[in-house]
Amino acid sequence: MKSATTEARGIRALLIGLALVWLALIILLPLLAVFAQAFDKGFATFWAAIVEPDALAAIRLTLLTAIIVVPLNCVCGMCAAWAISKHDFRGRDLLTTLIDLPFSVSPVVAGLMFVLLFGANGWFGPWLIAHGVRIMFAVPAIVIATAFVTFPYVARELIPLMSAQGKAEEEAALTLGAGFFQTFWHVTLPNIRWGLLYGVLLTNARAMGEFGAVSVVSGHIRGLTNTMPLHVEVLYNEYNFVGAFAVASLLAALALVTLAAKALLEWRHRDSIAASGH
Repeated sequence: MKSATTEARGIRALLIGLALVWLALIILLPLLAVFAQAFDKGFATFWAAIVEPDALAAIRLTLLTAIIVVPLNCVCGMCAAWAISKHDFRGRDLLTTLIDLPFSVSPVVAGLMFVLLFGANGWFGPWLIAHGVRIMFAVPAIVIATAFVTFPYVARELIPLMSAQGKAEEEAALTLGAGFFQTFWHVTLPNIRWGLLYGVLLTNARAMGEFGAVSVVSGHIRGLTNTMPLHVEVLYNEYNFVGAFAVASLLAALALVTLAAKALLEWRHRDSIAASGH
């Protein structure tokens, strides 16, 4: 008697083939096209577009935003995951729902929310202007908007992992006299390190590639508040296709590095599971 796997072998091959063709059409070919256009006029032209002052400013701002947002959301995400998975309290379901809010809200709407809060005619705008505090159309607004859209990634990676692990090990450590930070550092963190690193990678990738929310709050000030995605749009609208694709290829290269790091982490995670015998 044939097994279900044997009987479905042809269908399985068809589905895999269709998936590979579809991925090639929507991911691989566009990615290759970006790099081909970036180097269409040679490496010298590509390099000139990368080291152009506005491009360097966009690269620095993108990296600065990621450097601020990733650790911030890492800490906040761990705290939220710890509270939800390790404690029972009133409002836990509401907190879980709020964590998912950035997934359901359009990034453009998210940017508009911050304009309504911190803009000149917003709720806090007049007070901020009176005290000389500038948030909108400056780096703080870009950081806030990026932090909003990237907040769920670390928490969403850790909540199911920490819930599945339970709290028996932490309770045992506390019973033996360990303090909170000792328990977290020596018990909780080793158990969640792979999920945490995966969430950090996702957060970093989204932070560097965010466009919608940042576009609304940045003001598109060239050389000052344009991140790499915004700078690509500016160059493309100016018909500077080589420059646009050069910066886009650098952004794509950063994404590929993130993808490679993700694959490495998954490989190390599988090895660690196999070594532990689970």
